[in-house]
Amino acid sequence: MQVSGGSQSFNALNQMRILGRWMRMITIPNQSSVAKAFLEFDENGRMKPSAYYDRIVDVMEELMKFTLLTRGNAEYLVDRYSERKESAADLSARVNQKSI
Repeated sequence: MQVSGGSQSFNALNQMRILGRWMRMITIPNQSSVAKAFLEFDENGRMKPSAYYDRIVDVMEELMKFTLLTRGNAEYLVDRYSERKESAADLSARVNQKSI
C-alpha cells in the first residue's frame, strides 16, 4: 500500500511490488494507492469515507487472509530445490572416507 502526495503513484507502487517479490516477500494480488492523500483525512487523522477508503479496507482484508494462510509455513514456502541440491563433488567429499 502506498500513500502519495501527488496524483501519479502507481509506478512507485508497482516498483515496490517487484522489489518485494525479488526479496521473496509475499506480495498479495490486491493493491491500492491514495492519490492526494492530504485531502482524504479529517482533522482527527481518520480517513474519510470514500472509494479510496473502501479500497484500503479491501486490501487490508486480503492481507489478513494471506497472513492467516501463510503463517507458520515460511520454511516450506522459501524451500528451493536449486538452493538445497548438492553438487556431485560436494556429495562425494561429504560421504567418502579419506582413511579407514
